[in-house]
Amino acid sequence: MSDATARPTPAPAASAPDPSAGERRRIVVLGAGSWGTTFAKVMADGGNDVVMWARRPELAREITEAKRNSDYLPGINLPQRLTADPSLERVLAGATDVFVSVPSQTLRANLEAARDLIPSDAVVVSLMKGVEKGSGLRMSEVIAEVLGIGPERIAVASGPNLALEIARAQPTAVVVSSADQATAERVAKIARSPYFRSFVNTDVIGTEFGGVLKNLIAVAVGIVDGVGYGENTKASIITRGLAEMTAFSVAYGARAETLAGLAGLGDLIATCESSLSRNNTAGRLLGQGYSFTDVVKSMQQTAEGLSSVAPVLELARQRGVLMPIVEQVSQVLAGTLSPRDIAPHLTTDDDTPQGE
Repeated sequence: MSDATARPTPAPAASAPDPSAGERRRIVVLGAGSWGTTFAKVMADGGNDVVMWARRPELAREITEAKRNSDYLPGINLPQRLTADPSLERVLAGATDVFVSVPSQTLRANLEAARDLIPSDAVVVSLMKGVEKGSGLRMSEVIAEVLGIGPERIAVASGPNLALEIARAQPTAVVVSSADQATAERVAKIARSPYFRSFVNTDVIGTEFGGVLKNLIAVAVGIVDGVGYGENTKASIITRGLAEMTAFSVAYGARAETLAGLAGLGDLIATCESSLSRNNTAGRLLGQGYSFTDVVKSMQQTAEGLSSVAPVLELARQRGVLMPIVEQVSQVLAGTLSPRDIAPHLTTDDDTPQGE
């Protein structure tokens, strides 16, 4: 195994698209929520012209004319090179690189609407962190199935990426992963700016599952935080949660070292520690006694961890992977376990001493 595939490697530093490809790029972002807008801003700040698809005409107009997205990124000024349009047909015409940032459970429907409009040679990049209910497919697998494209045209991006921090130009990094190293490097050269660095690997499974599973652990940390437990409890959950994430991902073909990197541990720390995390916030509300239904109603944006619990547990059962932390979160969501009773059970499912 080469060093490049064994661990993430940085894309060459630059502030503009790689001109060596000899093509004029049309960079598109489907979705105008907080993360889609932030990622578009990153690429525009890096010297690219970026056009977003915003479903609502009034939001597209605000992004293009006022250079604001007050619904999702209040107080953030957007770059001049970033525009938006409510027409999928206009946005996707001539697209070379299509970044997709929609709620994970709506991905299939959105791709079906866009399928005949995406150019046959465009690279499609998932910015989402979820597993499809029913099928249990990762987002890149949904993209491949719906669009009928090969792995060399698909990439994913994941890491410690709290949208508002990045929108404020606070430095961070991301992992861009594709089964094809050249595709990962191509996307990484676009997805960068003075405050945002992209690394690359070819472990798509590990990169995606890291982003999915850390949301579930963040919900657990939020629950015990809401109950009022302290740092020891949260540290134990984060550490053992990483062990669950790694065991699950390796069972599905990931490399363990990917989960120790930006897409696993890095994303886990950021999501579990920040009040900006929707999954952490959802867990905290559950810990304070709100019902699952009330939490969903109160969240202005999607907390992907809540919708991923059931499909992840089903996938774990299929490979015989024990996930006691996620199992306990599932019971809290179902109302069969009190949030206050969760911590004594989170780190083990029985009293038998276990090796770390």
